[in-house]
Amino acid sequence: MQTDALSLTLSALADPTRRAILARLAEREATVGEIAAPFAISLPAVSRHLKVLEGAGLISRGRDAQWRPCRLEPQALRPVDDWLAMYRRFWTERFDTLDAYIAELKETSDDPKD
Repeated sequence: MQTDALSLTLSALADPTRRAILARLAEREATVGEIAAPFAISLPAVSRHLKVLEGAGLISRGRDAQWRPCRLEPQALRPVDDWLAMYRRFWTERFDTLDAYIAELKETSDDPKD
């Protein structure tokens, strides 16, 4: 079964440990050991999280001699941002409508004819 990129990304982001790993990699690239340090989970568990993130295209792993740094691939978040943009537009329009309605109510309540 083939899963679309957005679903893979959202699934990868659903886990708080993976989100924490991404936040860490947003600061700088790091090895698996460096990534694992703040977590109370095993190295194999961290490696499984990294595999999910890599499968979603959110990180990549390099090779520099014995060092295998992981790095964030921020462009992989673009489909999520594009998908959320529709909802941002929806809520912006709703709030603009609400603002106009509130302004209309204020004008009516300030009307000296009342």
